[in-house]
Amino acid sequence: MSPADLAIETHGLSKTFGRQRVVDDLALAVPRGSVFGFLGPNGSGKTTTIRMLLGLASATAGEIRLLGDPIPDAAAEVLPRVGALVEGPAFYPFLSGRANLRRFDTADRYAPSATRAARVDAALDRVGLGQAAGKAAHAYSLGMKQRLGLANALLTPRDLLILDEPTNGLDPQGTREVRTLIRSLADDGATVFVSSHLLAEIEQICTHIGVMSAGRLVAQGSLDELRAQGTARVTVHTPDREHASGVLASLGLAPDHSADDTVAAELAPGMLPETVTEALVLAGVRVRGLGVAGASLEDRFVALTGEGFDVAG
Repeated sequence: MSPADLAIETHGLSKTFGRQRVVDDLALAVPRGSVFGFLGPNGSGKTTTIRMLLGLASATAGEIRLLGDPIPDAAAEVLPRVGALVEGPAFYPFLSGRANLRRFDTADRYAPSATRAARVDAALDRVGLGQAAGKAAHAYSLGMKQRLGLANALLTPRDLLILDEPTNGLDPQGTREVRTLIRSLADDGATVFVSSHLLAEIEQICTHIGVMSAGRLVAQGSLDELRAQGTARVTVHTPDREHASGVLASLGLAPDHSADDTVAAELAPGMLPETVTEALVLAGVRVRGLGVAGASLEDRFVALTGEGFDVAG
């Protein structure tokens, strides 16, 4: 993929605090128009990476390009085209949600004042805060503050959205609405970079994924590519469980029993399900059913990082 096709590109990006390297030799490649899930356990370096991408923290080493231009050198030209929600939004507590957004928009020298009121109201409506626009920010719940932060990122058209844990604090309905919003932003042509520790969220909304572990990028690619890298698993339903287990073992597999009439095993690399079916039939095993499934993303990520992920939140 050429640099022109990438919304975010880094090479050798590293960040050290004292003797601790929290981001190590990061090489991100985020395609334009994608919804890119930046996934990893808490403490894996995701937020530090985002802060460097946005010029909020300096890199110890490496290069960053956003929308084709270098950061921080071209930050003044590039960042007006980038919307961001990082580490939870902060607002003036005694101003209303609408007044907060108007103040933030006033501080943006690139934002046209003539359309300010209309843009603020449109952003509030888009994140579901139209009815609460006049309420003081200190009375907002955590989820409402998160929505207000998203509205702030949407005040002007953006080519790139960088969102750090955008569903934090939201109830299930709010989470679904944010998923729909992210998809709509991508449909409008924006690239959306979403950091999360919630595997289920990333899997539902993203086209591409990068996986962080202990400051290093251990995998990246399209969702389908990462799924394909996992190991397939065959499940045999049979009344001849012990006989079937012996056949699978003879093929070099390691069978296990999840139910009285079920035997399952991970397929060896390159082994076809047809090979297993043929061996079972030739051995006289009575097969009631046979299924093959790829490894789940959860299995794949645990194998990559050695850690579990919060699947449901």
